Amino acid sequence: MSPQHNQTSNDPISQVIVALDVDSVARARELAQLLRGTGCWLKIGLELYALSGVSLIDEFKNLGFNIFLDLKLHDIPTTVERALRVLAGAGADMINVHCLGGYEMMARAADVCHEKGTALIGVTVLTSMNQQQLESIGVPRNVDDQVSCLAHLACRAGLDGIVASAQEVPMLRKQFDQKDFLLVTPGIRPVGSAAHDQARVLTPKAALEAGSSYLVIGRPITKAEEPLRVLRGLFPAVIPPAPA
Repeated sequence: MSPQHNQTSNDPISQVIVALDVDSVARARELAQLLRGTGCWLKIGLELYALSGVSLIDEFKNLGFNIFLDLKLHDIPTTVERALRVLAGAGADMINVHCLGGYEMMARAADVCHEKGTALIGVTVLTSMNQQQLESIGVPRNVDDQVSCLAHLACRAGLDGIVASAQEVPMLRKQFDQKDFLLVTPGIRPVGSAAHDQARVLTPKAALEAGSSYLVIGRPITKAEEPLRVLRGLFPAVIPPAPA
């Protein structure tokens, strides 16, 4: 794993990944300019990737951001391997795949990413899914057991960490106590924010205390009238709000 993924800053904003799940490249660029210099990461997901391809990766890195490319790849091993040669080669700092793609897919994906110095993490159970929804697709395990099973498979395949709900982080930290195994947690909502389509959510402070490595936060920041103020206010006990 590239050294840039090791957390050396005491500023928790460096552990925040702002999800640019927006419907235009212009808005993504506007947000990047607003958040420039804060130390946060930016996430390019499916919608923005469909609009821009890999072009924004280099552009945002030139502004000083680390980039998480959130495409959740899931295909036969050869297809994923070839796609990652392009995506990791474009400069993404972290990319994800679906753990349900299996051991061989993940192992080959990890080899490609590590050649490029890119971290690879695996998606376990989408944070939009609850127990009833998991059962509806034929998975007999409860959510915790399914997350744990896929996390161990990802670790054996050489991935740098996983994506999982912050509510599963305490359980996972007991199983993976090494600090360099990343636990990247979507479904993070500041106090008072709506859950939207996330079923398993936690506040930023609670997620870090539980052992999350990185927090993925989208709409509470990107839909705010003052995104920078919201970002700086995520950890009020640590970071004072921006001056008026």
